[in-house]
Amino acid sequence: MKKVITYGTYDCLHYGHIRLLERAKALGDYLIVGVTSDAYDKERGKINGTQSVLERVEAVRKTGLADLIIIEEYEGQKIDDIIKYGVDIFTVGSDWVGKFDYLNDYCKVVYLDRTQGVSSSEIRTENKLIRMGIVGESTLTSKFRNECEYVNGIEMSGLCYEDVLEDKKTAKDFSYVTGNYNELLDRSDAIYVVSHPSKHYIHTKEALLKGKHVICEAPIAETKEEIEELFKLADEKNLVLMDSIKTAYSLAYQRLILLMKTGNVGDIVSVDATCTSLHNYDLNDLKLLKRRWGSYNAWGPTALLPIFQLLGTNYKEMNITSRIGNTKINFDTFTKIDFTYNNAVASIKVGNGVKSEGELIISGTKGYAYVPAPWWKTEYFEIRHEDTSVVKKYYFKIDGEGIRYEIVAFLDLISNGVKNLYISRDISKEFVNIQNKIINNDIKNI
Repeated sequence: MKKVITYGTYDCLHYGHIRLLERAKALGDYLIVGVTSDAYDKERGKINGTQSVLERVEAVRKTGLADLIIIEEYEGQKIDDIIKYGVDIFTVGSDWVGKFDYLNDYCKVVYLDRTQGVSSSEIRTENKLIRMGIVGESTLTSKFRNECEYVNGIEMSGLCYEDVLEDKKTAKDFSYVTGNYNELLDRSDAIYVVSHPSKHYIHTKEALLKGKHVICEAPIAETKEEIEELFKLADEKNLVLMDSIKTAYSLAYQRLILLMKTGNVGDIVSVDATCTSLHNYDLNDLKLLKRRWGSYNAWGPTALLPIFQLLGTNYKEMNITSRIGNTKINFDTFTKIDFTYNNAVASIKVGNGVKSEGELIISGTKGYAYVPAPWWKTEYFEIRHEDTSVVKKYYFKIDGEGIRYEIVAFLDLISNGVKNLYISRDISKEFVNIQNKIINNDIKNI
């Protein structure tokens, strides 16, 4: 029996895929099809898929061409599979000519001409071309715009600055720049809100009222009433409204949370997260500060994310201590928040004007997880135990600091109508609750 193996993502399975599988099948008696996993696609920087691995496997199965379907999960697996299954021929499309010649040491390699005129990328673009606008100007504006370049299905519709366009370089990245938010909304299907936190509510509401999907830097609003109104409005209009926290979408962070929830360090007793950046603002310049983000606005939701995802939002007690650089607008250059739960404690330290080691430590009854600085965009973490020789190290490649994967998740929510957000609404509301306490000076000031 002559065995043939081939691999692919098979996203939006089309005639070209089927024709390639038919020709692969004709090369032998038994066809093995490797479907790349979601995680491996992310590791390779391929993040344009619209279907989960299970959906893609099912699509291949329905063709009736595969005698065996396997999941490709790691680099180097092709050699392992060829040896394991006794493969005679490895085949793939001609756009990979030369790429897999090294496999000739293990079996025969055949490159097949691809069917012209059809591709998954084209299908994805036709199915869900989203015109994305951005309102607000920060260090994240250009990052978000640049990451959109790597994702199929997005067309950048323009930038709306708030009051003053401070960074002229930012404007050069956009073909359309305006100071009129309504004009941008008319040109867009979705909006990324990265304006000053005091304007998140109004910018989000105006977008939702005009039927636009919204991804907004957390916190989305400043009061409980505001965020509940926005979620209700999004539901009524069947629109997506989600927090933008890039860390939530990075593969390393997701795997860390999964490992913690499955008991790798035992019962979690403490979570400590630190996020800081050092900016030399003139704290007496009110005009300047009103366009800047305080430490909680800049870092709070990111630092709180692992706490709330692991321990929940039903804490018994919370204490907020801040260093207020300017009391007239409650601009906090540093904030520390301590939580007490029934069987655990947690704390965050965030600074926008104070610098510290940006690490994440999750302590448990059997060991602890250590994520080095900057943990919010890490590709690496360790799980450590009392026995120092027993240390598990985990590496996961990240592209675009997680922003790229966040954009893909946003598009998936829009196109598939899925309501299962990476960041739950309870957590979104708690971000706002804490924001409101800081605004109202319900804190200890140092």
